[in-house]
Amino acid sequence: MSGFIYSESSGLNHAIIGKKLAPVRAIISECVEAFQNASLIDKIFFMDKSKSWASNYSSETALGGFQDVGEGGAFPQDSFQEGFDKTIQFRIWKDQFTLTKEILDDASVGKIKSKAGMFAQAYGRGREGYAAALLAGGIGKTVKYKDKVYDTTSADGVPLFSKEHPSKTKGNKFTQSNLFKAAFSQDSMDQLQEKMQDFADDDGNILSVMPDTIIIPNSAKLKRAVFAAVGSELDPNTNNNAMNFQMGLWNVLIWPYLPKLLNDQEYFMMADSDFLQTYMCLPFVDRVPLQVDSHIDNNTWNTVFQGYARYGAGFNNWRGIAICGAGLDGTELTV
Repeated sequence: MSGFIYSESSGLNHAIIGKKLAPVRAIISECVEAFQNASLIDKIFFMDKSKSWASNYSSETALGGFQDVGEGGAFPQDSFQEGFDKTIQFRIWKDQFTLTKEILDDASVGKIKSKAGMFAQAYGRGREGYAAALLAGGIGKTVKYKDKVYDTTSADGVPLFSKEHPSKTKGNKFTQSNLFKAAFSQDSMDQLQEKMQDFADDDGNILSVMPDTIIIPNSAKLKRAVFAAVGSELDPNTNNNAMNFQMGLWNVLIWPYLPKLLNDQEYFMMADSDFLQTYMCLPFVDRVPLQVDSHIDNNTWNTVFQGYARYGAGFNNWRGIAICGAGLDGTELTV
């Protein structure tokens, strides 16, 4: 989350008024920074900036690999091929709040801080809620968030999470899944890790995806199960002394903005944090950072603060993330 730009109009650069509004600017700045520090968007999405009306993202296949050509042999013909591409258009986000003339005249610091803080928190919550809604909505082609419908397909035209991702070069003759059906357990976690490590590009070349992140909603039961699975030295499901090889391998992200259930069942996501960034898998693009303007309403002499931002997110390459849940219509894991 970027910072914000503050401007004043309608004579608000007057010295006395400016002093009264100084706490507003400070609180908005502090709250935006606090949300930025706690945000999980940049831990999952590829953060980008743009100066255009939209941004386009694409992928390429991996090279086939070095070949044994023998002594004096010619270099083999090997090249990248362009994969699917995705265009992300930016949405316009606005909000406002009002400080009455009486609040400013009386220098009611508590009320000023409260309204400014709620305004800045609304901005931060809006970004988190939007990003989380898109991610969880990736089990379908669209998701509804605050009465607006957003596209949740990846560049290949199917949902971000699908059991039939097609190949750009081979079509439906070669499909892959990052949508799986199973309740969380150490077995399902092990199998999902294996499935992701087998992810290939459109030509079938193994990409060496190395999942290192588990993403879950704020569910007490699920948190207990996940940390037992990844934090215990021994196998948490048995009474023997089998070593738990998953210990210490994972960064667990608990995102309260995710829905607790999908299709009435718990779920978890697994991701390769490096792959997500390197391949720009899930772009979140800031076109215009938060801009805050203030002016006096001539009818009331109240001071109106208005916030404007443009940003958008979408899904490019699905291979950096997978989802698994008992209520999902995905590839069944044998647990």
